[in-house]
Amino acid sequence: MFPGVDDRSMVPDASGPTIDASGAEIPALGLGTARMDGEECRRAVETALTVGYRHVDTAQMYDNEAAVGEAIEASDVPREEIFVVTKVNTDNMAAEDVRESTRDSLDRLRLDTVDLLLVHAPRDYVPLEETLGAMNGLQEEGLVEHVGVSNFSVSQLEDAIDASATPIVTNQVKYHPYHRQDDVLAFCIDEGICLTAYSPLARGDVVDDQRLADIGEAHEKTAAQVALRWQLQQPYVATIPKASSREHVEANADVFDFELSPDEMRSVFDVGEPLSNGLADRMGM
Repeated sequence: MFPGVDDRSMVPDASGPTIDASGAEIPALGLGTARMDGEECRRAVETALTVGYRHVDTAQMYDNEAAVGEAIEASDVPREEIFVVTKVNTDNMAAEDVRESTRDSLDRLRLDTVDLLLVHAPRDYVPLEETLGAMNGLQEEGLVEHVGVSNFSVSQLEDAIDASATPIVTNQVKYHPYHRQDDVLAFCIDEGICLTAYSPLARGDVVDDQRLADIGEAHEKTAAQVALRWQLQQPYVATIPKASSREHVEANADVFDFELSPDEMRSVFDVGEPLSNGLADRMGM
């Protein structure tokens, strides 16, 4: 296995391996909830937890934290087994807004502590030191376990590391076979930061990709499952596909009972831009 990936849980269910990022044990497969709300979101989270997912991603911007919280509260899964992520809205980056909005998020989520709080996206109207300083303060109060960022470039990620008193454990970015971020991933590998891939199925575009389907045929897997497995076999990469139906929730979880060969991994990389030499070296490819 690659560094940063604990394969002790590499079993054919949704619990899967974890990413060890500066002490944060992040389940490598999670449920994304963007563009879901209300009953649809609550059912999706309940289903995911029943299937075995232990990583749930939400955000203030998604307007679904209450639905996520209802599902977690109703679940038989112990709270300590669920890794819950939410994000500070870009309108709430001033220190007092960070503190107030995060407390509101916890109320909606029905939680005492959130496992990971992210800056949703970089903005210039408030110094990053102020935003992360407030998030660090929430860590000191015990309301937030870990902090991270989302949609940050390498240079912005470097600034975040410098601005935070505690480790930046993840950078959540758009990442799929047609839209890679080799420079960001290379930096994350070097720094021991988890890259959390959102829109990992390119909003469904990978489903009809014959190249991925051909790779999956030998494993009796779909193109979407190949795309997810490709991400999970990369060092320090977690993935959070969105799914609302039980069929899709279960299919996205059924990716731990097969492994792509080095040639197959390279073939998926070749679906997009050529793999950069720096990242190829880090992966031993």
